[in-house]
Amino acid sequence: MGLAVNHPVAGLTLPDLLDKLDIPDAEAADPDLVLLGGPVERERGFVLHTDDYPSSDSSLPVAPGLSLTATRDVLAAMAAHRNAPRRALVALGYAGWAAGQLEDEIRNNVWLTCPPDEDLLFGADHEGKWARALAKIGIDPKFLSAEAGRA
Repeated sequence: MGLAVNHPVAGLTLPDLLDKLDIPDAEAADPDLVLLGGPVERERGFVLHTDDYPSSDSSLPVAPGLSLTATRDVLAAMAAHRNAPRRALVALGYAGWAAGQLEDEIRNNVWLTCPPDEDLLFGADHEGKWARALAKIGIDPKFLSAEAGRA
């Protein structure tokens, strides 16, 4: 599975979502936008966060320094600003692939990948994330084309 980190849900902030979920202290949460993580199970939420959130029972390490949590406890911590992760994003839905499908697509150069960094993942400039990710691997988006051909 994967999460898109650059598509805000129109008009939905973290305090709005927490209020809808009856999480105490919702209004005190940071006014971050909630993201659309992907087209699958959009009613299901995920929190991608720095690995300093103390919940080994419900958090899954996904990369060095990063974890994923899908339980209400991390949302409550974020609202109350107690034991919350240092940086986090909330996404509704996810992108999914069959077993081995994504690995095959990466091997066949269907996807471009870059090393993650906190500013790229958690930064508020959602429109600029794609171009910044490409820049990390030395690609200028002006030179990308949707056209294919043969030489």
